[in-house]
Amino acid sequence: MSVSRSKRFSLRRIAFGRLAVTAALAAVLSALSTAVPAQAADGQITGLAGKCVDVAGANSANGTAVQLYECNGTAAQRWSNPGDGTLRALGKCLDVVDRSTADGAAVQLWDCTGGANQQWVVTAAHDIVNPAADKCLDVRDNNSANGTRLQIWTCTGAANQKWNAPAAGGNTPSGFVVTETQFNRMFPNRNGFYTYSGLVQALNSYPAFATTGDDTTRKREAAAFLANVSHETGGLVHIVEQNTANYPHYCDSSRPYGCPAGQAAYYGRGPIQLSWNFNYKAAGDALGIDLLGNPWLVQNDAAVAWRTGLWYWNTQSGPGTMTPHNAMVSGAGFGQTIRSINGALECDGRNPAQVQSRVAKYQEFTAVLGVSPGDNLYC
Repeated sequence: MSVSRSKRFSLRRIAFGRLAVTAALAAVLSALSTAVPAQAADGQITGLAGKCVDVAGANSANGTAVQLYECNGTAAQRWSNPGDGTLRALGKCLDVVDRSTADGAAVQLWDCTGGANQQWVVTAAHDIVNPAADKCLDVRDNNSANGTRLQIWTCTGAANQKWNAPAAGGNTPSGFVVTETQFNRMFPNRNGFYTYSGLVQALNSYPAFATTGDDTTRKREAAAFLANVSHETGGLVHIVEQNTANYPHYCDSSRPYGCPAGQAAYYGRGPIQLSWNFNYKAAGDALGIDLLGNPWLVQNDAAVAWRTGLWYWNTQSGPGTMTPHNAMVSGAGFGQTIRSINGALECDGRNPAQVQSRVAKYQEFTAVLGVSPGDNLYC
């Protein structure tokens, strides 16, 4: 299906009792000052019976239980230790429920807040300690069954408190080449809707994005995507198209499925400002979401919004001859991503100021990631 995006506008695309063992606790606390991280492959945290620390249902919602589960290599079991004291998965932090310091307080996934209940020290003795509570990450009831909830408990040195965790300063939870700190630096004034965790969650839909080729290629692709996104949304400020007069124009009534959400329902939304009923239909079909019937999901769910942007980037060539993803991994260059996104209005001298704006942002973002921008920047 053709999914032309030739009509544009400025900024539119734009997770029981037991006795405390005082000596063991003292040993752990003593180790904190010289703690060094234990190593684990692929970002997993493994523990009792060789099982993994797992986010229940791979659900990134705040409050999702963190549990023990058979290791399966999914994103729900990929943890990072970025060096700021947190342990992260799916773009969020390992968190003690209600900031409790009591034995038996469950752990969960939650937005990273910098709170003491999200601080952890991985010791040389393979304990994971929450210093605020002076307690260890613990498998409840020493039960190795899949789905057993994790908690904090007075450190005992027992097997249900021993872990192999990612090294400090490791990769982000998804393996994404852009860290949350770098993302925030790129978008200092972004709308709170455009969360880093939503982007990380969306990456699972297109695993080749920013993972193809060498490190330079991966970083260039991430920078190229985010630069175009920045241009389309005014720095991740705009969630929806600003010119409401355009809203009724994006219903192509000749399509057999029509515009079930309404004549004026298919205006630009999200990081690439998805517009037109046929684009909502094609993106929804690809992502397994009814965006034709409920286009408002793109402006109400950050992960859905990011997924639509990645859908276009990875699968659509628009007015160009290749997808933006292919442009970056093939070496065709940043200029071809502009052509695929808005070439009919900007390339070949049509709007050099808009092209220059995109190029300047790409150069800025590659500098943040520590790579050169490469050749063929213009279209």
